[in-house]
Amino acid sequence: MKICFVSFPLDKNLKAQNELIKKYGNCSPEEADYIVALGGDGFILKSLHDYLKINKPIFGMNFGSVGFLMNEYRKDDLDDRLANAQLTKLKPLVMKTLTPTGKEVKAIAINEISIRREKYQAAKLKVIVDDEIRMEELVCDGVIVSTAAGSTGYNYSASGPIVPLGSNVMAMTAVSAYSPRHWKGGLLKENAKIRITNNNPSKRPIVAHADHIESKDVISVDIEMSEGLEIPLLFDNDHKIEERVYKEMFKTS
Repeated sequence: MKICFVSFPLDKNLKAQNELIKKYGNCSPEEADYIVALGGDGFILKSLHDYLKINKPIFGMNFGSVGFLMNEYRKDDLDDRLANAQLTKLKPLVMKTLTPTGKEVKAIAINEISIRREKYQAAKLKVIVDDEIRMEELVCDGVIVSTAAGSTGYNYSASGPIVPLGSNVMAMTAVSAYSPRHWKGGLLKENAKIRITNNNPSKRPIVAHADHIESKDVISVDIEMSEGLEIPLLFDNDHKIEERVYKEMFKTS
């Protein structure tokens, strides 16, 4: 079994990485059967993006605060844990933005695509789904379009729904909607084509983020689920991500 160890550059992470390398060896990401990432949810997200093209399964061990996408850190029996881990394939979103000068930015989001006002004034957005105008004008601080894997993060903090993996839907959630006053968002089929345009770009600029990738001063954002791209993530069999989603969904405190 060939393992590549990567870690967020903090002393405790690097110390653990060195101990694991002494015990199990280390190789390059391209040669590895598995990539083991030591950090938090932000670092596993970065690792999934960094190694997207080589399509190697990634097993995260938690050194962060939340660790929703991570497994417990343990030094022993790692080879058995990897051999028996549950493989979950995440389907990311694809974002394409356009600026007034015609510049396009394309990016992939594993968690969510967020569109936010860039200045002090609320954004005025038009929402189009499958070439039909669903909302002529949404006045808000922003809109989040989330994958199932990302639905427990920024989407949930904005009062969006938690989406179970494998449900074949995306969550669209408003951030501080002013008009329509009580519009919260909704669920869309995973084959939906979303376009969000800025009704007043000169006065009310917006910025779009696909995970950590930013596109500023955009006039339109096209969003859809990727076709044919699935990202392999590993979880301990006794700590499955589906169960974590349900625990978040029915959390009482």
